[in-house]
Amino acid sequence: MPRFVRSAALAAAGVLVAGLAVGCGGSSDGGEGDAKPAPTGPEQEPRPDPSSTLPASINTQKLDWGGCKASGQDPAPGSEWQCAAMKVPLDHAKPDGETIDIALIRARSTGKGERIGSLLFNFGGPGGSGVSMLPSFADGYEKLRERYDLVSFDPRGVAGSAGVRCRGDKETQAAESVDLTPDTPAEEAAYFKDAADFGAGCERNSGKLLGHVSTVEAARDMDVMRQVLGDEKLHYMGISYGTELGGTYAHLFPKKAGRLTLDAVVDPSADSVGHAKNQARGFQRALENYLKSSGQDPKAGSQKIVRLLKRLDAKPLPGSGVRKLTQSLALTGITVTLYSQQSWPALTRGLEQAEKGEGSALLQLADAYNERDPSGRYSTQSHSQRSISCRDDKERTTPAEAKGQLADFREISPVFGEFMGWDTAGWCHSWPVAGLHDSPEVSAPDADPILVVGNTGDPATPYEGARKMADELGKGTGVMLTWKGEGHGAYGSGSDCVDDTVDDYLLNGKAPQDGKVCS
Repeated sequence: MPRFVRSAALAAAGVLVAGLAVGCGGSSDGGEGDAKPAPTGPEQEPRPDPSSTLPASINTQKLDWGGCKASGQDPAPGSEWQCAAMKVPLDHAKPDGETIDIALIRARSTGKGERIGSLLFNFGGPGGSGVSMLPSFADGYEKLRERYDLVSFDPRGVAGSAGVRCRGDKETQAAESVDLTPDTPAEEAAYFKDAADFGAGCERNSGKLLGHVSTVEAARDMDVMRQVLGDEKLHYMGISYGTELGGTYAHLFPKKAGRLTLDAVVDPSADSVGHAKNQARGFQRALENYLKSSGQDPKAGSQKIVRLLKRLDAKPLPGSGVRKLTQSLALTGITVTLYSQQSWPALTRGLEQAEKGEGSALLQLADAYNERDPSGRYSTQSHSQRSISCRDDKERTTPAEAKGQLADFREISPVFGEFMGWDTAGWCHSWPVAGLHDSPEVSAPDADPILVVGNTGDPATPYEGARKMADELGKGTGVMLTWKGEGHGAYGSGSDCVDDTVDDYLLNGKAPQDGKVCS
C-alpha cells in the first residue's frame, strides 16, 4: 500500500523516473571501473560528550571501516566508499541494555580544503536507505566533499540497520488488487483487512524492535554518530522526512547542532490528517502546473484524469505480462512523475498510452516508486516507512472518520483527495504499537542558525511547511530560503542561487538573510 505522505521513495525512484523520462535506465552509481582509491589520512578519534549517559562501549567505539558489498545500489569493492556498523542501544532509555547495529557509509574528504568534519545526510522516507542513496547522488556534493567527509546511514528499522520486513514479495504483489479508494462494503473490508494484516506481519517479523523505530530514537542515534565520528557539532543535510529528523535532532541537542540544512521541508505543525491534506494540496498544485505547461486547462485536465481513474477502477488495463494497471497503480505512477519536472514527459506518455487502452507505461512508473524489480522483488522501504510513521504518529483515524472527511479531501484535490482521505485511516489501521505524538517537537531556540529551504512548486512537502519549520525552530534559529521552482527539493535542482547559498552556509558558515528568494 504506497503512501505519499512524507514519502521519499523519491530519492531512489526519482533516479529511475528520470531515466524513464529520457528513455534510458540503469543505476547511477559507478561500478569497479569507476572506482577511485579512498583518501588517506588520520582517522578522527571519537569525541564523547561528557554529559552523555551512554556507556563507553557506545560513545567511544571505533568504527571498523571497510569495503561495501557489491549488490543492488551499494558501491563496488575497492571504490572510494567505505562502510561500517555502529552499535547503539535498542532502547535509549536503557543504554546498558541490548544493542543494534546501524549501517554507515562514507567517502572521505578529498582534502582540497581545510576539513570541517563529517556531513551527515538523510534523504527522506521515512525508510530511505542512506547507504544505497548517497553514492547515487554524491556527484552533486563534490564541492562539499572538498571539506567534509560525506556520511550517510540506514536509520534504525531500515535496510541494513535491523530493517523491518512485514510481508513477502508474493503477498506484496497480491495486495496490488486491493482497492485503495474503496467504493463498496466488500472493498472497504478488504482494504482494512489488508492494512491490519500488514501490521500483524511487521509485529510477527520484527518483535520488540517495532516499538523502537521512532524519529526521536533515530535522532539520538545521530548524536552517537557525531561522537563516534569525532565531531564537536553535527553538520547535516536533511531532505523531505530528513527535515523532520533534523529538526528533532536540533530540539534534543541544540548545542550540538552545527550547520544544518533542511530541504523539501515537512510541516512540523501538522498531524497525520493535516499532512494528508497538505500533500493532496501539493500534488494537485504540481499536477495543475504540469497541465498548464502542456497547454491544458488545469480544471479540465484534472477531470480528464479523474475519468481515466474511474474507468480503471471498473476495468484495469493490460499492463505487463499477467499484471494489470489498476486505479491505485495508475495513481501511484502519476504521482511519482510529479516529484521532478524532468519526469513530466514520462507522465504525458503514460497518460496518452492509458487513454489508448495500454497501461504498461504507468505501471512501470508505479513499479519505480514501489521499488519493484523486473523479477518481482520489492524493496522493504515501504515497510520501514510505515513502521516509523505509525510509531511516531499518535493519531488513529477510524474508518468512519475517514469516510466523513472524504468530501473535504475531494474539494482539495479531485485527483488525489479520495486516496489521501482513505489513507488517513488505512495507514496505521490496527497498528500493534501506539504512536508517540500528534506532531514532532522541533523548537531549538538555543541552536545556531539552521537553513530551511522551501520550493514553491514542491508536491510532496508543500512550500508552506518550510515557513512553519523556520518559525517553530525559533526566531534567529530558522533561516528561510525560498526557491520559485518545481519538484521535490531545491538543492541540486538547477538553481545556482540555491546551490551557492547552501554551499556558502555549509562550507563557510554564512547563513543568508532570512527570507532570501531565488527565482
